[in-house]
Amino acid sequence: MKGQSMTAHDARMGQSAPLYNSVAPLRNVSALATLLDRLESRTAGLPGMGCFYGPSGYGKTSAAIFATNTFRAVNVQVQSTWSGKFLCQQILRELGETPKGTIAGLVARICELLAIQDVPLIIDEADHLVRRQMIEIVRDIYEGSAVPVVLIGEEEMPQKLRQWERVHNRILSWVPAEQASLSDLHHLVPIYAPGIGIDPDLAEAILRASGGSIRRICVNLNTAAEMARTRNLDAVDLAAWGSAPFFTGSAPAARRGLA
Repeated sequence: MKGQSMTAHDARMGQSAPLYNSVAPLRNVSALATLLDRLESRTAGLPGMGCFYGPSGYGKTSAAIFATNTFRAVNVQVQSTWSGKFLCQQILRELGETPKGTIAGLVARICELLAIQDVPLIIDEADHLVRRQMIEIVRDIYEGSAVPVVLIGEEEMPQKLRQWERVHNRILSWVPAEQASLSDLHHLVPIYAPGIGIDPDLAEAILRASGGSIRRICVNLNTAAEMARTRNLDAVDLAAWGSAPFFTGSAPAARRGLA
């Protein structure tokens, strides 16, 4: 534990302003940064793992990218085909070392390097670790290094971890990713519709149609930008949007006669 205060955290956020702006200061970016800060500044004897969870499309991975840079964290995004050994190899690669040896040796080396470098470990798509029964490896790494470890997963992640009591009991804080707000949408406009005005009526409609998903909002803002360029508009409102469909994430209906 580094014992950093919120004041130190605020200073670090200020130092990282260019990156923060490029990611967009969304509520879930801030939520994950706050979680990591709490883990780093926790009182001695408290558990040091955290869980950041929520539906796909809520911007959890973007938040992880920001947190990785801000906290100098090691970040791996687990894939469905990974084995326990490959997970350890990827973590070691992120730590700047060529992985060699048995899985036990890899875990020991990860613990050593994390403790020496004193950096957090962020594991995205951690649901795969539970499904493939590799989550105990992460607990071993946490126990052996004592650095903050954040698991990022889907909405059911907390329930999935309940079957792994020794992991579940080491979670200090469970932080749910939140639906996008209108403020989030306005932060995304300069990135996905640069130079284009999005009228309030259209912004509200996009937010509703997107169901709180950052990913869907980005797609709809990009569509608005394409409309503006095609029609030589400086701003887009609901009237300009017209009957164009919003991107909602729903599968298109089967075409008649072709189903």
